[in-house]
Amino acid sequence: MTESVSPLPERGPTGRRTAKGSLSGKSANRVERPAPLRQVVYDALAELIINRTLEPGQHLVEADLAEYLGVSRQPVREALQRLQSEGWVDLRPAQGAFVHLPTDEEADQLLGVRAVLETHSARLAAACATDEDIKRLWELQDVGMKALAADDSERLVAANADLHAYITELTGNAVLTELIGLVDRRVRWYYTPIARPRGRDAWQEHAALIEAIAAHNVEKAEKIMAQHTERTRQAFHERPDAPE
Repeated sequence: MTESVSPLPERGPTGRRTAKGSLSGKSANRVERPAPLRQVVYDALAELIINRTLEPGQHLVEADLAEYLGVSRQPVREALQRLQSEGWVDLRPAQGAFVHLPTDEEADQLLGVRAVLETHSARLAAACATDEDIKRLWELQDVGMKALAADDSERLVAANADLHAYITELTGNAVLTELIGLVDRRVRWYYTPIARPRGRDAWQEHAALIEAIAAHNVEKAEKIMAQHTERTRQAFHERPDAPE
């Protein structure tokens, strides 16, 4: 059952926005059972961080999150510990939990690895894509263009992830798929703040990439993907909220 969350303070004792502040005014997102509760809570919190409902540097209070998700504090505590071990959350002595604030070096490391994997993925996809595969790629491109026209950042991020994931799927390489899957969530986290300003250029690059894959031009597909991922890396560093 969905219910409204009452207005709540947006600033904690440190002056940063709290989880209550970000979640206030939104419909409560009660987690569903019978999936293992600790996993459901972890997934819910991870997604709130990835889509930046919970922003980098933001204070996370167990009681606030438990209230929002409709669970006890124990699974929230367990989820925060797991998120901390995976680099999504920082647990600070005597201060509590905070959404991790990524550094430029971390972004470079992740997006650099992603570029290597995605470039190889594009090359393999161009070598083996069928007509049906190309048709599906254009369908995914259309979804992205509609999200762009609607200026919908959340849909743009999802459409971008879906298109890249399908290109990887076309390779038939299970190891490559697994490796890209490991970085997918964090790539979406970095991509969210640049999805709209990068949008038009990114989707034009996607179209050129699909054309290269359709022509089975492996060298061109590889080159376009390399340029595409590098421009995304540059855009992240040039985003409006980037540290000077």
